[in-house]
Amino acid sequence: MREDDCIFCKIANGGIPSETIYEDDMFRVILDLGPASKGHALILPKQHYRDICDLDEETAAKVLPLAAKIGVAMKKALGCSGFNVVQNNGKEAGQTVFHFHVHLIPRYEEGPVMVSWMPGKVSPEELAQTGAAIRSAL
Repeated sequence: MREDDCIFCKIANGGIPSETIYEDDMFRVILDLGPASKGHALILPKQHYRDICDLDEETAAKVLPLAAKIGVAMKKALGCSGFNVVQNNGKEAGQTVFHFHVHLIPRYEEGPVMVSWMPGKVSPEELAQTGAAIRSAL
């Protein structure tokens, strides 16, 4: 995808209006139009990166501190008791817009369960094989 065709590039750089809650020279943080909960926000880099594997180190180093800053503000302003930091990479992982972005989803007491999974079972042998495969690819 070319950057000029990317909807998140257009939003991040002010070409499409959004409810912006934070902006600096590298990022725009907006409220999601289809929120999972009240205050659901997206951290959008102004530069185009397809996914986390495409990020440069400077951008990567600033994303989590920014997520924490916004999360603290959400807890203070919205009264949420916590928040999820969600980042999807690839279609099978749930990425629908191929511009790196981070979801910040406020969580409220008595709110719905949103991010969970059933723990699977794995043998020590399978863990060893999987670990060896990943280490060999590093």
